[in-house]
Amino acid sequence: MTIINFNTLFLLLATLTAVPRTIAADSDTGSNFGSPDAVENLIADDAKSIPALVQERMLDPWFEWKGGLQERHGFSFGVDYSALYLGSDNSLGRDNASGGMLRFFGSWDLVGRGTRNTGAFVWKIEHRHRYGKVPPSGFGLGELGYVGFIGAPWSNQGTRLTNFYWRQRFNEGRATVIAGYLDATDYADTFIGASPWTGFTNLAFSTGSASMFLPNDATLGIAAAGMLTDNLYLIGGITNAYADPTDPFDDSFDRFFSDSEHFVTLEAGWTTSQGRIYQDNTHVTFWHVDDSLLAGAIEGWGLAFSHVRHIDDHWMPFVRGGYAEDGGSLLQKSLSLGVLYQRNPGADLLGVGVNWGEPNESSFGSGLDDQYTVEAFYRIPLTQQIALTPSIQYIKNPALNPQDDSIFMFGLRARIAL
Repeated sequence: MTIINFNTLFLLLATLTAVPRTIAADSDTGSNFGSPDAVENLIADDAKSIPALVQERMLDPWFEWKGGLQERHGFSFGVDYSALYLGSDNSLGRDNASGGMLRFFGSWDLVGRGTRNTGAFVWKIEHRHRYGKVPPSGFGLGELGYVGFIGAPWSNQGTRLTNFYWRQRFNEGRATVIAGYLDATDYADTFIGASPWTGFTNLAFSTGSASMFLPNDATLGIAAAGMLTDNLYLIGGITNAYADPTDPFDDSFDRFFSDSEHFVTLEAGWTTSQGRIYQDNTHVTFWHVDDSLLAGAIEGWGLAFSHVRHIDDHWMPFVRGGYAEDGGSLLQKSLSLGVLYQRNPGADLLGVGVNWGEPNESSFGSGLDDQYTVEAFYRIPLTQQIALTPSIQYIKNPALNPQDDSIFMFGLRARIAL
């Protein structure tokens, strides 16, 4: 499997970097591939001036100094803190969970500054901690008997690495290669509402619609993305399947080059333009994960699909889903649909989603009920830097909960970005 994976990736890299740039030269060329949580997208979004309840921007000298660093030296960075509280009316154990997260992230253009073919060092370091007995990441499976994750990043891992890689653009910014310690959710099956920091908190509406195996963050690998035409693109990657973000450098090269325990994705998609790749997008993503004796995991594969459209700069209806054959995913079959709405583009965000999911038999056994999940949230920009997001969720037939047919859940998320 490893030889096939490397050959496929080499072919992908050669194809993406060799596509003639004469096929397009619009204003979106050079825009970043990846999800809203990819470091460079995150920095750009946080720097924008947006409508807020309190319009005056606090700490203007701080942001002016940051802008000067980026302009003069190609060095940009951000710091944010986010907190999440979840509470439910029914549970198998505790009925609430809470946690916080501090992140320091940045990008430093070291090659090709002033051109579209820049090369940059990119990083993201985090501290994840719980407030009470249960972190949000352990609430769904551990306390509710729900086959799914709610607020998955809010764990109790402590200090950990998420990104540590080199990013190189080619072909006037129409192709990008990243290599190092990656987060697969930055490039696989991306979706504008998938960010648990700014969008849906339930994994059913995020990467793979809970039917995709996902490696831990800070996993060694390489990924590539590129526009084949003005509208068609390819994205693919290969990483270690099993990594520890609290100790990412331990045996990571041996695991990648010798152990043949890889996670591979290949995505083909259509978008209205490169600059709107996660707003106006239709794609299909294939994934495969190798088995591991050490991790006790089985081999598997699957498909994910997504369709989202940005209408009149306000509405974004979406349909997403996936299918898994083994591989240790949460769901074997999943279908999500819903809509996002922005009254003020780039600022507030209302989201409503409905998911049907069939638990993966190879992960949880046979005979479990199908689950139905509804989530609604509204992100309120209190200031330019502070957002508050209340949410409600309804779970019908939590598959691992023999005593509750339904669960209502309230959530409150806060984020401050500096």
